Amino acid sequence: MSSGKPAVRLALLGCGTVGSEVVRLLHDQAEDLTARIGAPLELVGIAVRRPGRRRGDLPVDPGLFTTDALGLVKRDDVDVVIEVVGGIEPSRTWLTEALGAGKSVVTANKALLAEDGATLHDAATRGDADLYYEASVAGAIPLLRPLRESLHGDRVTRVTGIVNGTTNFILSSMDATGAGFGEALEEATDLGYAEADPTADVEGFDAAAKAAILASLAFHTRVTAADVFREGMTGVTAADVASAKEMGCTIKLLCIAERGPDSTGQESVSVRVHPAMIPRSHPLASVGDAFNAVFVEAEAAGQLMFYGRGAGGTPTASAVLGDIVAAARNRLAGTRAPSESAYAHLPIRPIGEAVTRYHISLDVADRQGVLATVAGVFAKHEVSIATVRQSGRDEDATLVIVTHGAPDANLAATVEDLRSLDIVRSIASVLRVEGGV
Repeated sequence: MSSGKPAVRLALLGCGTVGSEVVRLLHDQAEDLTARIGAPLELVGIAVRRPGRRRGDLPVDPGLFTTDALGLVKRDDVDVVIEVVGGIEPSRTWLTEALGAGKSVVTANKALLAEDGATLHDAATRGDADLYYEASVAGAIPLLRPLRESLHGDRVTRVTGIVNGTTNFILSSMDATGAGFGEALEEATDLGYAEADPTADVEGFDAAAKAAILASLAFHTRVTAADVFREGMTGVTAADVASAKEMGCTIKLLCIAERGPDSTGQESVSVRVHPAMIPRSHPLASVGDAFNAVFVEAEAAGQLMFYGRGAGGTPTASAVLGDIVAAARNRLAGTRAPSESAYAHLPIRPIGEAVTRYHISLDVADRQGVLATVAGVFAKHEVSIATVRQSGRDEDATLVIVTHGAPDANLAATVEDLRSLDIVRSIASVLRVEGGV
């Protein structure tokens, strides 16, 4: 099919799992893409570290490969730069060069956007260029564009999400089988869900980067990964999962971004990533395997749920292709995508001021007055107890306490005071609780 219009020329930076799928989709869907855009897409160069590496049956001319990414970005015959390399540098240099020169950029680089998205947005403004990054959060799920465009007439108050497939697989496996963290991680690694070094996933770094991007869009405020409170899920035990089940809950690694007043009443933003118990009736509780889901709450629209595959070469490449189509259409029409909306400049609320609930499991001496002493510590820090469960054997007992909502700083101080009591043998676990348990 010929459109009669000159091709929109693409430069691809990176040709690994995602980049290879982008190349395949550009080839396999070439005719449909031309019809949707109104002009053909032409891949004019691919920057890689090892151009001679075997890439199977990838439908691409070997002569397109180069090791000179910056030189490729600077070429006059490039209209759109697609970056799927990741990392901060040299990706930041490549993309700021492209944007500053007025070239559209499509990127999946969550780490760069979360650490220094401001530099990219500023470069896009200077160059009057498009910056698209749908693939940076939740893979193929259309999420960022609805936040950036569809909900711009509304006021988003809270975003709660499962945005890391590896940790969701591990926790879902622990919930289904009763396995411990180590066993579930081993299974995830064997199935290819977890990297050889899973630190970025299980310690929450990946989810924190995505949380920063979501909060920035939802609350019109520049939020970086450094603003996100982060707690990994390596400490979640089979006993925690069993206790959650007794409460009618499951445990998920959640990213939570909220807009609301701080301790002085000033409007502010709280962003956190941590494992939490949620009731099985919550829409996120049924999200299993390596799937992602994000639950958005807005004043007018109410509750919205976005669900799908959040990782993998083909789902992520699908999101990249969607951005390429949008960028190409804009270039043909001589228009731009909506620019960054960061007018609100809301301050970041520290984790200590976030109102949360705790599930605390204590091993205590089983003697008279223990419960009253423990309850006195909660009262001292103005933390109200919602439920208490006690089980005992011989001279030992276990107390499982769930609190009402309180500032996280009060709850943390309560836990520290409990540690100092001679009647408390150990604090077996501390988990936050979300939702209406």
